[in-house]
Amino acid sequence: MGKHIVRQLRANGHSVREGRSSEMDFSCDLEVSTWLPRLEGLDAVINAVGVLRDSRSRPMNAVHYLAPAALFRACAQGGPRRVIHISALGIDGNPTMYARSKVSAEAVLRELQEEGRLSATILRPSIVFGRQGASSQLFMRLAHLPILLLPGAALRTRVQPIAVGDLAEACGALLQTATPERLDCVGAQRLTLAELIASLRSQLGFARAKVLPLSAWLSGASARCGDFLPFQPWCTETLSLLQQDNVGDSGPFASLLQKPIVPPQHLVATSWNS
Repeated sequence: MGKHIVRQLRANGHSVREGRSSEMDFSCDLEVSTWLPRLEGLDAVINAVGVLRDSRSRPMNAVHYLAPAALFRACAQGGPRRVIHISALGIDGNPTMYARSKVSAEAVLRELQEEGRLSATILRPSIVFGRQGASSQLFMRLAHLPILLLPGAALRTRVQPIAVGDLAEACGALLQTATPERLDCVGAQRLTLAELIASLRSQLGFARAKVLPLSAWLSGASARCGDFLPFQPWCTETLSLLQQDNVGDSGPFASLLQKPIVPPQHLVATSWNS
C-alpha cells in the first residue's frame, strides 16, 4: 500500500519522505522524542502501516497502536498538524487484537483532533486489493484452486473491496480538499468473500470452482493450525474478522475520488497485473 501512496503523491507533485516499516525499530518508535526529528520540514503525515499477524519482530499492538500514538502526539507537539491515518473497517466491537489495536490508535488521534491540536482524517477501508497485500495474496492463491474449502463465514460475510490505487488517490485528494474526520473507503458493490474469490477466478480465465463449506468446528481447527504458521495470514484472528460484514456507503468515497470506483471485476487488471 505504501509504495502506491508514494507514487500517487509524487505524481501529484508532492515531495515525499518515506518511512519504511521494515526499517523501523518499534522499541524506539514508541517515544515521541524519536519521531520529532523525523517530522522536521513536513507538512503532512500519512500513516499506512499495518500487519495481519502478531510477531516478535512486528508486534501488532506496537505497529497498530503504540507507535502511531507516539507519532500522532509528536505531530501535535511540534510536527505537521495534518495527519491521514489508514485504519480498517469493521473493527468496532471486534474482540481481536487487530481490531482493538486499530481502535486504540483511532482514539488517540480523535482526542488530539478534539483538542484542536491536529487536522486529522481516519480512513477506514474495506478489503484493499493489491499485489503486496497479504489478504490479496491469499485470495489470489484461493482463486487458482478448482475446489475451495471455505469457512461458512466466507459464504455469508459481505465486503466491498477497493483497488489499492483508489486508496492512494484518496490520500492525494485529501491533501488538497476539505477534511472529513472519518471516511469509509468502500467499493460500489457488496460481495461475499466467496463471490469475490469467484470474480478473481473469472478474471484469471478459470471456470467456476466447486465450493465446499467447512463446518464451524473445522473452520476453527484450521484457523488454530494457522496460528502456528506465521508466514501466512490464515489464523484465529482472521477467522474472527470474517464473522461480521465489512461494508459501508460508497458515495462519499466516490465523491472524494471524483471518478468511478474500480469495480471488483477489474481488480486483477488494475491492481495485480499493473
